[in-house]
Amino acid sequence: MMTKGFLSLCIILMSSFYSAASIAKPLSYWDKSNLSMVQDVDHSQWQHILNSYLIVGEDSTAMTLFNYQGVTSADKIILKQYLTQLQSINPLQHTKVQQQAYWINLYNALTVQLILDNYPVKSITKLGERFFSFGPWDDDATVVNGKTLSLNDIEHEILRPIWQDPRIHYAVNCASYGCPNLSASAFTASNIEALLTAGAYAYINHPRGVTVKGNDLEVSSIYKWYSEDFGDNEKALIEHLQRYAKPELKQALQLFQQSPGDIDYEYDWRLNKAE
Repeated sequence: MMTKGFLSLCIILMSSFYSAASIAKPLSYWDKSNLSMVQDVDHSQWQHILNSYLIVGEDSTAMTLFNYQGVTSADKIILKQYLTQLQSINPLQHTKVQQQAYWINLYNALTVQLILDNYPVKSITKLGERFFSFGPWDDDATVVNGKTLSLNDIEHEILRPIWQDPRIHYAVNCASYGCPNLSASAFTASNIEALLTAGAYAYINHPRGVTVKGNDLEVSSIYKWYSEDFGDNEKALIEHLQRYAKPELKQALQLFQQSPGDIDYEYDWRLNKAE
């Protein structure tokens, strides 16, 4: 049984992790691009993995699940080949939009690879090489341009600060029920804008993203961990949610603005596996 002291320590470590992540500065090395690059990165191998193992609901807001157990040895090799291909590319030779798709796909493919390497596992938070680590996000995950990067490096020192788009949070997937969906389509320069918006729409209109309970709101802890990305105050957050909310939810959010109650934050770290 977890003692109160140990639980408190975990909470402190988690708070430190998310606080540090929220104030990350862009790495100037990565904030460069080649405007003349026409050819996009080939993400067809990642699309093959998504087509084969991602379980997508009929509704556009349904949660997507991943069939980790069903991944064949041949497809594990394909995923490794895809990651090797991405590591061999210099993303700085691509346009900014090509880079954004590159980093999102790399993050998501690395996360799936990480789960496959450790499967079966109940939660990604059970992984991690560091003492008292809450998950694997600070572990070395890949090498790009000779630089070793963790998942946190990709998200908090490249994607978030360089693009400064809150929809990034709906694109990168942490292999958990509480996380926004793993996209059924690989991100590319031509579809990234539509996919970022679709991800926001799907998450906000699903109960794990936003739930109205009387005069109170229950929302994902993502909106607390990264509050500065969503305006850093309740009014800005509600406006962000309304931007992508279906009519019924949008009306409920308007009523909450008029007569605000409490906002509770929840997150489900169970693995997003298909049963």
